[in-house]
Amino acid sequence: MSQVDDNEADIQISPNNKRRKTKEEDVELSTKSADETRDGIRDGTRESVRDNPEDTSEEGEYLRPGPHRTPRGYEYCDHTADVQIHSWGKTLGAAFEECCTGMFGYMTDITTVHAQDTFALSAEGHDIESLLFNFLDEWLYAFSVEPYFIANEINILEFDEDNYRIRCEGYGEPFNLDKHPQGTEVKAITYSAMQVHRHEWGVDLFVIVDI
Repeated sequence: MSQVDDNEADIQISPNNKRRKTKEEDVELSTKSADETRDGIRDGTRESVRDNPEDTSEEGEYLRPGPHRTPRGYEYCDHTADVQIHSWGKTLGAAFEECCTGMFGYMTDITTVHAQDTFALSAEGHDIESLLFNFLDEWLYAFSVEPYFIANEINILEFDEDNYRIRCEGYGEPFNLDKHPQGTEVKAITYSAMQVHRHEWGVDLFVIVDI
């Protein structure tokens, strides 16, 4: 895989760049109730209450993954007007990677994307939720401007959970309508009902994106 030019791969935005990005101070972080969570899932194989790996409540057991769920992956959950991406993995990094892959997968059929180029970027935040938001937003921006990069795989090289920093790279190629089917445009990442669930069997993420 060839390395994308450093000037293209460096996602440090100057004040002159126009970038659509939700301001954290303008967004209310919200957490779904157990009933809302049930309404947003389709197969009943979800996870327990956030940051409570020993949770054995009715809600926690209801959200426990089923026997046929893969160790890592993503799916799309029904949501009014927008789409909710649910990703999971054994580690926080794996769940982040799958969430981003799910975002790209909503915009095109990523099986048509060839991993011929490497695109590197970094993201940081002040907590896990803002780190997840910024991580996805950086990749959405990479798709939105030249070289219009779309990845079929994301690899987190460094995940600093103490300082909320990520260094990662994606494998793919520039988006091309002659080659890649046009799916649904993702306009923005949102904090609405964002959830990060850690538990004894791994990590689950729920992110709503604006379409």
